[in-house]
Amino acid sequence: MTGLPPARAPGRYAVALVCLGNICRSPMADVVLSDRVAAAGLADRVTVESCGTGDWHLGGRMDHRAAATLTTAGYDASRHRAQQLDGSWAERFDVLLAMDESNLAGIRSVTAGVEGAGERAMLFRAFDPVDPGGEVPDPYYGGDSGFEEVLTMVERTTDAIVAALVVELALELGSTDARGSDRA
Repeated sequence: MTGLPPARAPGRYAVALVCLGNICRSPMADVVLSDRVAAAGLADRVTVESCGTGDWHLGGRMDHRAAATLTTAGYDASRHRAQQLDGSWAERFDVLLAMDESNLAGIRSVTAGVEGAGERAMLFRAFDPVDPGGEVPDPYYGGDSGFEEVLTMVERTTDAIVAALVVELALELGSTDARGSDRA
């Protein structure tokens, strides 16, 4: 498993989740990660947002199948509105997590002029305990089972991301981490 890039501000961390149109994968990850961050008591210290590399769905709601899958699993998918990645995301977020290699290339292209942005962009599933570095498949052109598969990947990966956030925030505040060492 990969570690998170260091936070820019002590005690705070901002996570961006990126897919193609910001209506399926990244908003599902946004909803689940936001829920898990809140459950871990980190909502006041961790910011989570999602966006897409394309502009097809700007301002639109999440795909109805993605929203239904989340709702059935007990999440609130009602607040999402699609946004598009631009260079400012690399300046505002500590890490930009791409759903697949194409999204990762899109992040790197859009943020090429932002100093240090390349080190802050990585695959979402770099944190997946089952298949580290795998891609989250795009369920858009498939059936409901694709959205369920994505939710399973997202849930287990977000658990690992939350664990990494706990460690990163403790290190940034100068606390001792689970390995017994200080970052300072």
